[in-house]
Amino acid sequence: MSIISRLDAPRTRWAIRGVGAIVLIYVFAVLAFMWWWSYEPPQFDVLALAQKRAASHQQQPINGSVVTSTLMGCAETLLEKRGGYLSNDKFTPGLFMDNVPNWEFGVLTATRDLAREMRNKFSRSQSQSEEDIDLKEADPLFSSPNDRWLLPSSEGQYAKAIEHVDGYFTRIGNNDANGAQFYSRADNLADYLDLVSARLGSLSQRLSASVGQLRLEGDAPVDPNAKEQIVRTPWMKIDDVFYESRGYSWALLEQLKAIKVDFAPTLQRKTAVVSLKQVIRDPEASQKPVNSPMILNGSPFGFFANHSLVMANYVSRANAAIIDLKSLLDRG
Repeated sequence: MSIISRLDAPRTRWAIRGVGAIVLIYVFAVLAFMWWWSYEPPQFDVLALAQKRAASHQQQPINGSVVTSTLMGCAETLLEKRGGYLSNDKFTPGLFMDNVPNWEFGVLTATRDLAREMRNKFSRSQSQSEEDIDLKEADPLFSSPNDRWLLPSSEGQYAKAIEHVDGYFTRIGNNDANGAQFYSRADNLADYLDLVSARLGSLSQRLSASVGQLRLEGDAPVDPNAKEQIVRTPWMKIDDVFYESRGYSWALLEQLKAIKVDFAPTLQRKTAVVSLKQVIRDPEASQKPVNSPMILNGSPFGFFANHSLVMANYVSRANAAIIDLKSLLDRG
């Protein structure tokens, strides 16, 4: 070994150790951020948020303020929660995380649905009425792709949508008979519940498919050749469906609490207050903390838990209660 080689050997060993230490620190930093960002934000007080937002505009909350404020509150939570919006992250640690992005997509789905209902129903006196100028801008902005990181980014589009909804919030707060309005009619609420019921029904089926479901292809009562098919959620997608359902239920719970306030006269007139409280109970129960480090997929009556089936139970019960509430609104 040459004299130069003997002199460089210690330096080489120290360089390798230095690189190893940097890599180790980076890995620990990534894991720390993943742990810090992997959480579901708590519920917020819909009435207090509406009052705070109205006060910032030197206004008092009126009919429609709570639902509108809740729409903005859910969207703002996506952007401002710990770690920010993760669904379009292309770098670590967000790139390695899937539970929170699926939770975000569930919240976003509920937010999009409410924004569309407000544009098409809640803000219009009848089908021939003109669309609200702000809500017709907010609706397509909320419908922007959820994973876009190039300009215009998803966060940028959603932030613009929030600004337009805030414009509507301000204009209904002016309490001008010729300005923006919020119509808390029974038929508007029934249309919204129809959409929610369809969402919950789909989520319930996807959650139940964690253990496999027997389905028939074709028109079973008519077609004698209808084929049976086992539909099962792929093992790697079990937690994705679970957290999407958690996110949708989280946002739905906030929306239902807001509806309880803004639609109070309609609910009382239809004797449907108790029915709405029954609907709210199951989304509340679905938000209980998950104490397991991972989403388990045990057999229905096996030794290990099946978290998807538990969530499916809450979602199905909420859907059944919503169907009863809608029927009461139609008949009452």
